[in-house]
Amino acid sequence: MVTLTLDNSETILLAATGFFFLIQTCFYTCLYLRIPRHKKDVEQGKITFANHCPPVSVILYAHESFEQIQICLPAILQQDYPQFEVIVITDGADDGTSDYLTQLQANHPHLYHSFIPDSSRYISHKKLALTLGIKAARYDWMVMTETGCYPASDQWLRLLARNLTPGTEIVLGYNDYEQNKGLIHKYMSYENLFQAMRYLGSALAGHPYMGIGKNLVYSKKLFYKNKGFSQYLNLLRGDDDLFINQTATTKNTQVETDPRAVMHRLLYAQTKEWKEEKIGYTSTARFHKGLQRYIIGFETTSRLLFHACWIYTATIAIILHHWLTGGISIAFFLIRWMLQMYVTNKNARTVGDSQRYYLTLPFFDMLQPMQSLRWKLHCLFRRKSEFMRK
Repeated sequence: MVTLTLDNSETILLAATGFFFLIQTCFYTCLYLRIPRHKKDVEQGKITFANHCPPVSVILYAHESFEQIQICLPAILQQDYPQFEVIVITDGADDGTSDYLTQLQANHPHLYHSFIPDSSRYISHKKLALTLGIKAARYDWMVMTETGCYPASDQWLRLLARNLTPGTEIVLGYNDYEQNKGLIHKYMSYENLFQAMRYLGSALAGHPYMGIGKNLVYSKKLFYKNKGFSQYLNLLRGDDDLFINQTATTKNTQVETDPRAVMHRLLYAQTKEWKEEKIGYTSTARFHKGLQRYIIGFETTSRLLFHACWIYTATIAIILHHWLTGGISIAFFLIRWMLQMYVTNKNARTVGDSQRYYLTLPFFDMLQPMQSLRWKLHCLFRRKSEFMRK
């Protein structure tokens, strides 16, 4: 029988759908729009930047990355910046990297390189390499990136450095993946953007909780004050997100999202490399301190419950021909979808991402928490030694 009235059970289902819809709306309007609002504040002159360019040291760890260094390192060395050095620490592997770096030094005297012995133990090679690079650095500001990354412009360092105002100890930058065709690559770009909307948005809201080592600045003083990576030497990872989680505060952290300051990550040779990176970050996320970890988890839970509620309500309503109930539940989904398209694509435009997300958004929106669960299960069932120092 067709009906346009609501019974008690339908009222409860719609109320639950509406409740989770409101939670999702709050996240999208209050947190996930922070990056575009920050850009608007910059354009309106509401953000105060430093009027000087302090000397900086760019630190890179190279592990079997000869081809990547050949592509990415020249763009870093050619930055339009008055005084900087680039320090590359290799892990001793003879893949041609050292010879190539020696050749580059002839034309780039601000390039330095060293290595860690392949026999090093009791600390992850990357943490040891970064520690050696920081100790060798002549300047007080460390710019951290990776050998598979290259800056979007020669203004990368200038834009990061403009955030080094009095009291600042950390600058969080944005990184993305090179654009490529295919649904998998588009999902990787979406997941990366959504992650940035979370951690950069939280930092802009005054609650920084992590950073990504592909585009990150912190002071040498901060590194020594917190005894470097000593609190998690037993972990293979944690040199970026855990260090920022441990040291970042409302007052000492700035965010730079200008498209010219973005670091592009070369395409992975295999999707497996991206998968391993995600598993690596998942393995350290459980060590994050502060409420943000739980707030982000609450957003994911409310999203899944929202989808469960509107789909179940709409399905039952259609079966019973209760068109008013079905129409309201579907309307909740459509309104959220439109809000999601607006916020996601506005963020993409702000950081210079050429990808746009429309019809793929509902699929990606439900896939992302499933993938997160997948990474957690990988961490749960893998040997503990795979995430420990080596």
